[in-house]
Amino acid sequence: QVQLVESGGGLVQAGGSLRLSCAASGRTFNNYAMGWFRQAPGKERLFVAAISWDSGRTEFADAVKGRFTISRDNAKNTMYLQMNSLKPEDTAVYYCAAGPHISTLNINPYWGQGTQVTVSS
Repeated sequence: QVQLVESGGGLVQAGGSLRLSCAASGRTFNNYAMGWFRQAPGKERLFVAAISWDSGRTEFADAVKGRFTISRDNAKNTMYLQMNSLKPEDTAVYYCAAGPHISTLNINPYWGQGTQVTVSS
């Protein structure tokens, strides 16, 4: 089992920045690829970004490329999502996910409880 706890969400104006954190506990953190998904009200949960266990590979949804960066600190068992130039359409609950491979992170990963990000126009 892996337990994931997100933090760092909040209310920000359009054009602003937020940094989300995901703290992991349980099984060895650096055995897992990690990622972020988001879910807006009434919509499905969508992929945002992912990072391999060794930070050697990252992937981003087209909607966030050039604005969001993902990183991890295996010594601290923590992953981060730096979100810049935020837009109202980025408003959603952001979920942290952990899984064995970056390419299959959307398939039955461990999930955190989510953190709300609201971007006002």
